[in-house]
Amino acid sequence: MILRLHPLALACLAVSTTSALAAPLELQETVVTAKGYEAAAQDIPQAIEVLQPHPAQGAEPAGSLFRGKPGLAVHSDGAWGQNPVLRGMKKESVVLMVDGVRVNSGQPQGSLASQLDLGLLERAEVVKGPGSVLYGSGAMGGVVNLITPQARFTEQDERSGRFSTSASSVDKGFTGATLLRDSSSDHALVLGVAGRKVSDYKSPSGTEKNTGYSSDTLLFKYKQRLAEDVSVNLNVQRHTDRDVWYPGSARTGGQPGGAGIPVPLGTATIHSPEQQRELFQIGLENGLGEGTLATELYRQEVYREIRAYSERLDRDYVRNNVSFITHGLRSSWVVPIADHLLTVGVDGWKMTGDPERYVDGPPTFNNNQRNDPFKDAEIESYGLFLQDEFDIGQTQFTAGARYDRISADARVKGNGPSLKTSGLNSTDHNLSWSLGALHPLTDTLNLYANIGQAYRAADMRERYDDAPRGDGYFHLGNPQLDAERSTSFELGLKGDDGDFTYQLAAFHTRIDDYIAGRVTGTNAPNGLPIKRTENLDEVVIYGLEGSASKGVGAFVVDGSFTWLRGENKQDDEPLHQMPAHELTLGIGQPAERGLYWHAQLRAVAEQDRVATEFTRGGEDRTAGFVTADASLGWGFGNIGVLQSANLDARLSNLFDKAYHEHLADGISGNELEAPGRGITVALSGSF
Repeated sequence: MILRLHPLALACLAVSTTSALAAPLELQETVVTAKGYEAAAQDIPQAIEVLQPHPAQGAEPAGSLFRGKPGLAVHSDGAWGQNPVLRGMKKESVVLMVDGVRVNSGQPQGSLASQLDLGLLERAEVVKGPGSVLYGSGAMGGVVNLITPQARFTEQDERSGRFSTSASSVDKGFTGATLLRDSSSDHALVLGVAGRKVSDYKSPSGTEKNTGYSSDTLLFKYKQRLAEDVSVNLNVQRHTDRDVWYPGSARTGGQPGGAGIPVPLGTATIHSPEQQRELFQIGLENGLGEGTLATELYRQEVYREIRAYSERLDRDYVRNNVSFITHGLRSSWVVPIADHLLTVGVDGWKMTGDPERYVDGPPTFNNNQRNDPFKDAEIESYGLFLQDEFDIGQTQFTAGARYDRISADARVKGNGPSLKTSGLNSTDHNLSWSLGALHPLTDTLNLYANIGQAYRAADMRERYDDAPRGDGYFHLGNPQLDAERSTSFELGLKGDDGDFTYQLAAFHTRIDDYIAGRVTGTNAPNGLPIKRTENLDEVVIYGLEGSASKGVGAFVVDGSFTWLRGENKQDDEPLHQMPAHELTLGIGQPAERGLYWHAQLRAVAEQDRVATEFTRGGEDRTAGFVTADASLGWGFGNIGVLQSANLDARLSNLFDKAYHEHLADGISGNELEAPGRGITVALSGSF
């Protein structure tokens, strides 16, 4: 069997947390991330997922969208910190963007994907497989683009909006979001505000401490037409999280997993009193010859307050403030030439970071010593790319190539006897390429294949950060890490006849110079075991994934599966922290008005393929589990000033199953349990 599943998998159905209960899933949705412009997902020679938040998901972080989807998983270090994992590759090997702007931050704890409120999200586009041709470093596992509502011109003057609010039982959470639009043929405005407050959630074993948080988001977009084929746009965003904890980081001095934490501190846990993402983006779009030139300038800052809290002292004993600031430019020209559609572009960005850290050390733990992990670090990236689309007979081809130069440096790495001021600069030159082909077998079925090479240069943390982290290790950075380089092949099918949609993909990726932290078996002066960042010679990840949706009378039956394997060739063992195989089965009844519902079962196999040599026994197997959720709602249609109104209820973990994902942080045997049985009620509408 592909999966060793719990026996309930043969008998149970559960509820989907996918978005569109009021309409069946369609593959013909258009996406902008895969080719750099709007194109039908059915016509792209890569596996694509388009995820839309359910109204009753407002209290959850954006990272939760990726759970239970084919080829996708979530790496979590708490209720807030949930990062997408694409085909076994974690956040470092995935380019995550908000409205096409990559989110850069060298953060060992926390999530990039959670720094956006689901109440203001329009959709998340996921392109699986190599994407370095268009998006540069990091796009080996794929690209995730979190897209907020766009400012669009309309022929007539229009004013509209939408709202949503929800309350959840499992965490006593409350959320709200409002979006307003004003548009005409010459201007378009979008204003949005959202907020949420959640308390510690309940698992089947009881209340999980330090899982509550609060957040708020502001969104402002404006677009102005300057001439017939010239427009300028502005995008301003601010997202703030408060009182965020990472309970998976909890370690107790003198107990298993607590090596290096002084016993007088008791249990130490990482948390963030406040963190913020700010984006300022201005763009110009204009006609150039027969094509369209789009240019964007942006500044994005991810500010974080990072603290280590001692339960016994009842205060923070490590205090760290840092801003990761990125300035960037991207310009691309899409132009038809004869029977070809060319995309020519350049992009560049510079990221800086200068963490300020104070530590209360022994024996009194109140001496407030300055202990910065590094000073004045920066990474610069410049790239030039070309993409060509053309047909040979009925077969559509997409070919692309890109050259990048990435340089990195810091003024100081480490402190005390290990302080370094030389040998910190390095430069990588990288060539990426891809070739995809899509051939229609019938009017409703496409066969596709793609092959490509992508890369990932080491991030700021991997290069320069010599510091203890929430996983219980003292990490040693390496300024001279080689860039990872991947070679990927994918073969797939996409079918859609209006009633039956499906996609199936087989993939194989080889990664040379894979960057990872190896447990050395030695200890730092503070007693913590050392994990040194290094390059592995070769890693291979391969798998099979698929999904389908079929109309059966008034109902829609759907399902998906992921089968995934990773191999560490250097140590001749399974690759560490690989998601387990999983299967979903569902049934529902969509409707635009009246009652609609959907039910889905998620069954996850035992993960017994764990790394023992590379982690020195630090990764243990995870038991399989089955969860069931249920969603239903009522569409009221037009009511008074409202064009539509919907009341939704989402029931989660119906069997109150005690479980945790394999990629949940925590001491083995004490990982944070997932939330237990709960219900979320949401009211949403448009006007």
